[in-house]
Amino acid sequence: MSSLTHFDAQGQAHMVDVAAKASTHRVAVATGRIEMLPATLALIESGTAKKGDVLGIARVAGIMAAKRTSDLIPLCHPLALTRVAIEFGTRAAPGPAPAHVVCTATVETVGQTGVEMEALTAVQVALLTIYDMCKAVDRGMTMTGVHLVEKHGGKSGSYVAN
Repeated sequence: MSSLTHFDAQGQAHMVDVAAKASTHRVAVATGRIEMLPATLALIESGTAKKGDVLGIARVAGIMAAKRTSDLIPLCHPLALTRVAIEFGTRAAPGPAPAHVVCTATVETVGQTGVEMEALTAVQVALLTIYDMCKAVDRGMTMTGVHLVEKHGGKSGSYVAN
């Protein structure tokens, strides 16, 4: 395993110098889900939630979060993103899995550093937005399984989760 890149030889945190890295097309895909009561999912799917179009607002929140990742994560580089796509899928109970919404974020850039943090941040904020918009009817919602699905580009090449 390589050393942590956000620390210098003295152990001090620093922003990684990417000046010598080649600009390449970079893509990252992240996903996660929010579990909820079946009635909460029904509200979301019907579009009758008191605060409006839950998934539409969550999509915009995820896109905005990807664009602002460097403002939230201290050592992230500000990036010129070329694409942010947020997709949702739902699964209603009954069955072994609880009712839930799955969020998948795909983020792209042409640059010197990857967009994994932007994709992960987009998913987290989209899920938090769903929670915020539905908490009046379901405070027991649980966000789970947020992870990087794949990334492509750069010196380290591709990664695809098992």
